[in-house]
Amino acid sequence: MQKHCLYLLLLLSFAACKKEDDPLFDKSPDERINETLRNYQQALTSAPYGWKALVFPSGVPKGVFSFYLRFNDSNRVAMFSDFDASSSATFKESSYRLKALQQPSLLFDTYSYLHVLSDPDAGVNGGVYGQGLYSDFEFSLDSISGDNILLTGRFHGSKAILIKATQQEQQAYMSLQRNRVFEKQREFLTYFKRITLGGRQYEITVNLFGHVIKFTWLDAQGHKQEFETGFYYTPAGVAIYPAFTDGSQTITNLDNITWDGALQTMKFAANGANGTITGFARPLAPDSTAGKRWWQAVAGGDYWVGPYGFHVNGVDDAFHITTLPDYAFMGFWPAYGTSNGTSYDLLGFVTQSGDEQSTLSYGLAYNPPIFSNDGKINFSFLGVLGALPPDITPLQQTLTQMEEPAGYYLVQISPTSFDMVSAKDGKSWINWFLPQ
Repeated sequence: MQKHCLYLLLLLSFAACKKEDDPLFDKSPDERINETLRNYQQALTSAPYGWKALVFPSGVPKGVFSFYLRFNDSNRVAMFSDFDASSSATFKESSYRLKALQQPSLLFDTYSYLHVLSDPDAGVNGGVYGQGLYSDFEFSLDSISGDNILLTGRFHGSKAILIKATQQEQQAYMSLQRNRVFEKQREFLTYFKRITLGGRQYEITVNLFGHVIKFTWLDAQGHKQEFETGFYYTPAGVAIYPAFTDGSQTITNLDNITWDGALQTMKFAANGANGTITGFARPLAPDSTAGKRWWQAVAGGDYWVGPYGFHVNGVDDAFHITTLPDYAFMGFWPAYGTSNGTSYDLLGFVTQSGDEQSTLSYGLAYNPPIFSNDGKINFSFLGVLGALPPDITPLQQTLTQMEEPAGYYLVQISPTSFDMVSAKDGKSWINWFLPQ
């Protein structure tokens, strides 16, 4: 018995010594994390031609923005961004840090083009007040794989990827080779636009602020198909990311983009062939339920905001509603109230004078709209609510436009936004969005 006990004690003693003398790792946790940070630092600063970066803000599903970054050993980084024409042409320097937080992290700690996507002023990036595009400027370093570094935003979970730039790409960035002609989408007089390439037609809906493009087309059986993806600017035009594929045809880039304002035609090259983007008066495949969805989404409760009124023949605020006295915004209230037993909608005008609260001062009442099977909506005037301002010209013109006999197509842009487009010629439209 003593022999067995002695043997057991020796085993326990040996096991205890083994645990203490032979650790699982040959370096302490601090040493390992510092080594990892040094490896990332070496990778960032040793790329001979800098880095391309693609950032996917979590607040813009499918959207992607591109950057060019050049890091040095003094914790400085200089960059370009494709956010707008200015950031595409101005090399801006800021600071960065590599730090061990919950995991190795890359922090851009002074204001840079990356911060623009997160700027809480929605007027800067077209996002949400207080949050911007829900993007990030502090990233966890997930992994290095070949010439790529994968990152995840620490606050909003935005994804990003750093890709080692080639010498040719660096030269293109530094020589300011830019083709932002795709932005001329704004200059099409018609709302609906179609790409023609390889004998196929695809309607495109472009969100220039969010860098998102949606392709809509009819398959061989005549069924409506949709694919939404991101795009970013390149020296030759735009890259579609991820690429759009329709059977045997894949579109990864629209290169050598040119614009002819007189002919209202955009030309490009893709897949070794020439293509065009042209305007159309009606959608390729109308959304048959969009009108009802728009109206019912806020009927009898909330309202839609259209602060700049109608865009007509290439002119924003074509009827000058923003010049009305103390104008704050124009809104549309479905099922706002009843008059003599008749339910009515209200196209209302909200004013604000000095520091006073906003007031719904007056408006144009409409009978409940008529919805057609092809998705169109028609409005008929009922009467005036409240005391109108002295100069009612903007109201008269808006009233006439709303009563367009051909009606309107509704196009859903996001869960909280619709465009209402004249079915007459596609040259008049208004954007409605939910107030924040």
